[in-house]
Amino acid sequence: MAHVIETQQLKKSYGTHEAVRGLDLSVSEGAVCAFLGQNGAGKSSTIKMLLGMVHPTSGKGRIFGHSISNEAESLIIRQKVAFVAEDKRLYDYMTVAELIRFTRAFFPTWDERFEQELLDRFELPLDRKVRQLSKGMRTKLALLLGFARGCKLLILDEPTEGLDPVAIEDVLQIVVSLAAQGTTIFFSSHQIGEVEQVADHVLMINRGQLVLDASMDEVKERYKHIQAVFPEPVEERDFRLPGIEKARIEGRTVTLVASDHLDSILEHVRMLKAGSIDVLPLTLKEVFLEKVKVRS
Repeated sequence: MAHVIETQQLKKSYGTHEAVRGLDLSVSEGAVCAFLGQNGAGKSSTIKMLLGMVHPTSGKGRIFGHSISNEAESLIIRQKVAFVAEDKRLYDYMTVAELIRFTRAFFPTWDERFEQELLDRFELPLDRKVRQLSKGMRTKLALLLGFARGCKLLILDEPTEGLDPVAIEDVLQIVVSLAAQGTTIFFSSHQIGEVEQVADHVLMINRGQLVLDASMDEVKERYKHIQAVFPEPVEERDFRLPGIEKARIEGRTVTLVASDHLDSILEHVRMLKAGSIDVLPLTLKEVFLEKVKVRS
């Protein structure tokens, strides 16, 4: 499958601070890809580099085959990509209707039918000044301006910030619908539950480095909690095996977090004479916390 976004050893430094350190990532056409990380992990710097807002210190990146480091090609990228920023900056002096009309004029692929559908769905007041909108309404307006452009790639930075649960569900349904029509979605979010609902691929970044690149199916298949009870005490060193990310021992009960080699780990646990063994999948939130803690 073709890659819409690709980077090779992408780096960004601000003085002595390395915000992004050798990032290799790819996003396939039609994917709903979540980009997760703590504040300051490098998400915003990565997105800004992809969109030509800041220049990489080194490394390469391409969107639709166009170089993010070439000014002329970066302009083409911005014409092909709809970006909704976290801060939802909009022209406050315009009314909702004026801002939509103003934005529409720049995009030949603008979908007026979809625009009207979103206006109805989001219940946006056309005659109200943007400065008078609540935070949630500003988010809805920013999303409408992104969704209606008819672009084949949407980059969304915290797209549900400030929305109530009903509006969040609406936005997630729209994302799923757009992906079903072939639109590629690349979004950052702190709401792990939302990510699990809609994403089919997840990238995790920590301290500027990619720490996870996997499909949601892979995450569910690979990452497990293993809890075993032993007749005699065991030691932490007994569980220093490939695939074990963490071992916690409480009395004769051992809890393992495994990211790979499940069969060989279970075989080893049985060899240690475990009386009972339970295996459960980790939630995406648990995987995220483990990845961040292990490398922080």
